[in-house]
Amino acid sequence: MIDIIMTPIRAIRVRYIPLLLIYFAYGSSAFVGIASSFWIKKELSLSAEDLVALGVWLTVPWTIKMIFGQMVDSVTIFGSNRKAYVYIGAILMTLSTFLLMGIVGESSWVAMYSKESVYIFASVLGVVGFVMQDVVADTMTTEVVDTTQSPEEIKKELAIIQVLSRLSLGLAIFLMGWLGGELADIYGYETVFKCSLFIPILSVIGVSVVRLNPIAPTPLNKKVLFGGLFFALFVIILGYNDVPYSQEIVFVVSLAVVLYLLSTLIEDLDADTIKHIKMAMIVIFVYRAMPSVGPALQWWEIDVLKFDESFFAKLSMIGGGIALVGMWFSAKFIINRSIGKVLIFLTIMGTVLSLPILAMYYKIHTLFGIDARTIALVDTALASPFDYIAGVLMLTLVAIYAPEGKKGTWFALMASLMNIALSASGLFSKYLNQIFVLSREIKENGIITTPSQYDDLGLLLWIVIGVGFVVPIVTILKFNPDPKGKK
Repeated sequence: MIDIIMTPIRAIRVRYIPLLLIYFAYGSSAFVGIASSFWIKKELSLSAEDLVALGVWLTVPWTIKMIFGQMVDSVTIFGSNRKAYVYIGAILMTLSTFLLMGIVGESSWVAMYSKESVYIFASVLGVVGFVMQDVVADTMTTEVVDTTQSPEEIKKELAIIQVLSRLSLGLAIFLMGWLGGELADIYGYETVFKCSLFIPILSVIGVSVVRLNPIAPTPLNKKVLFGGLFFALFVIILGYNDVPYSQEIVFVVSLAVVLYLLSTLIEDLDADTIKHIKMAMIVIFVYRAMPSVGPALQWWEIDVLKFDESFFAKLSMIGGGIALVGMWFSAKFIINRSIGKVLIFLTIMGTVLSLPILAMYYKIHTLFGIDARTIALVDTALASPFDYIAGVLMLTLVAIYAPEGKKGTWFALMASLMNIALSASGLFSKYLNQIFVLSREIKENGIITTPSQYDDLGLLLWIVIGVGFVVPIVTILKFNPDPKGKK
């Protein structure tokens, strides 16, 4: 037990700290999560389907990470192909925050535009900023290692850096999610958005002091760069012209583009390695593509269960804290266990821990005299570590096989594939929300224009839980991604 507890502590090196600060800044985005959710529910007229569809579009910048990855590998700005991109990302995040402050505070300089349009534009700016910083941070995880070690020791160090990065991310979510929710409850939403300006500052401090192994820029991979640029232009044209089934078209085209570019990037590897990577990609893609209920679940918790900002802050704190502890204790387990078996375990646990929410919808908790908040607290505490563990498994695999001189592009393409899976999840969720129409109460000038409607939430929960259990396990059993020797 002592050995398990001490594994992350013993692994920390001073050279990791600036990198971990950038991940901490990324996790600090949870600071505005609760305030944003409540403000959207109260002030915007976007439906559950609209918000799910917006979520699909907001995954597009993550899908075209190959553009940023190629730039990080090959294009220097003011003599830098790492730090400059973090600075640019910080500027975009700051602009996004000022726009959100403007619409939440109903400032005159944004009054000529609709709140919905400004919110969407600000969200896109913020996502692009985070994507740029994420590409650089992922690349740097392979450049703070001690290269004088043996290949096996380097692989272990790459794995522990991924664990430490997720721990830093989890610590930020643990602290900032709770703090932001409490501040929203006490001081209001505008104050939270103003305070969130600390996030880009943290990332700038981290990248300004980080020390990396010197990596010379590599020649541009024109297939990746121009393929990504044409794809980005294609997405913008589709979105601007409101083409029917544009999200589905973007999904299919982006998947084809990323798979093609990945195949060109790994073609020099040996056959066994390529097979292992492909199996892992199939499993992780399916695992991440499972549909969710959508925002209506939180609306129901607010309207029916009467969960408020302060309680959601506590949920965020507990979820982040338990995830942090879970990652800490599972560090050694993650490094030494197989992807397939761990994902089967995570799928089973995720299904089991979805059942209390289902039970609360049918008011089973009232039969036993148990308060809904108690169930939500316990369920959040138990469920929180599992997504982090799944993410670390994939990121560790990506880091181990990152080709020299192409690491930025490699991480970006693999991350794009993972985010395309999230787009698939968003599309499935959108279809389900079209079939099962759920809505919150919307008022305009004090008059109810849309009544709340949660009658089909129970059936939607059954479908989401069932699909999320059966499909991943069947896929994992069929496409076992584990290399020989893994237990």
